[in-house]
Amino acid sequence: MPGSLDEMMARAESLADRFEAHEPEPGDRDTVSPVTQLRLAVLKRAEAEREIAEAVAIARRSDTPWKVIGAAVGTSGETARRRYGGKHAS
Repeated sequence: MPGSLDEMMARAESLADRFEAHEPEPGDRDTVSPVTQLRLAVLKRAEAEREIAEAVAIARRSDTPWKVIGAAVGTSGETARRRYGGKHAS
């Protein structure tokens, strides 16, 4: 399972490409396999992570403290900084 945000984003792009290239069979319209449901859920999670990362970046550009960001995402400020702050987090 991908761990870093970059790994999740790369995995999301790969899954999105696979979904876009998929041509369903006529009988596929009303059935979705459990694995497909899982892949869709993973894609949604990756999209949500991307939105969170973008929102964190905007918040940081507005000088929002890591403590406040951490509280908003359900972690400590230090954990949020490590996860979303990149190499040069302040």
